[in-house]
Amino acid sequence: MFDKLSRSWALIKASAAVLRDDKKLLVYPTLSALCTILVAASFFVPALLAGAFTSRAAGHFTPGHAVLLFAFYFVQYFVILFFNSALVAAALIRLRGGEPTLADGFQAAAARLPAILGYAAISATVGMVLRSLQERAGFLGRWIIGLIGLAWSLATFLVVPVLVNSDLGPVDAVKRSVELLKQTWGENLIGNAGIGIAFGLIGFLVIAFGVLLVVPAIGSHSTAAIVATLALLVIALILLGLVQSALQGIYAAAIYRYAEEGATSPGFDRALITQAFQPKAE
Repeated sequence: MFDKLSRSWALIKASAAVLRDDKKLLVYPTLSALCTILVAASFFVPALLAGAFTSRAAGHFTPGHAVLLFAFYFVQYFVILFFNSALVAAALIRLRGGEPTLADGFQAAAARLPAILGYAAISATVGMVLRSLQERAGFLGRWIIGLIGLAWSLATFLVVPVLVNSDLGPVDAVKRSVELLKQTWGENLIGNAGIGIAFGLIGFLVIAFGVLLVVPAIGSHSTAAIVATLALLVIALILLGLVQSALQGIYAAAIYRYAEEGATSPGFDRALITQAFQPKAE
């Protein structure tokens, strides 16, 4: 357990060193978050006004609702994938010793727009199918479907770097992502999730610290103090999420370089990366 936490922290520090040298990489996840909020509002506000969330409407899921839900999934996935592609493209330039501009990332993502759209459609379809199965399954079925969703996430770990760094289509990019993971690290990815584990711990500590601040604010009976404390907690969690997204994009770019090119990026020790994704013992 302590080895995993130590390795997770080392991975964060290596990715953070890149982010520290190029802070503008945070712009991509920030824009992604803002755009996903706008997309959600553009779908759900009209649906709310139309009464789509009333108890009467909830029992009548029509084909039109399914089409609308798929459209929402598709647009959300496209926005997230587009900005992730821009982030990874810029990170790859940085890891190869270049000096990327924000425009470099956006241009790289725009150049692969058809492939990104195709992969967004695949992701939206998988997301809808899994959600539909979960709603119809019992407790054990939902647990199994959750594992299937996790397996999909692991299988597509390197899809974005593959998309922005090759001429492959979305289906071939998924296949290539699976090939790179299998040939390089095997199948035991869950126990060494790295950045996710560390940021989960950091997030817990932030929330715990926030609670320690909120309790005396409530005791003071000051509305301004309560609002200010809650606002700071929300801002801290948002910033934490943005940094995590940026670090994960940088890490994915570094892993892709190691898997596809055999190159170890500056700050990423070769032994550290290979240990983070150890092959499953026979």
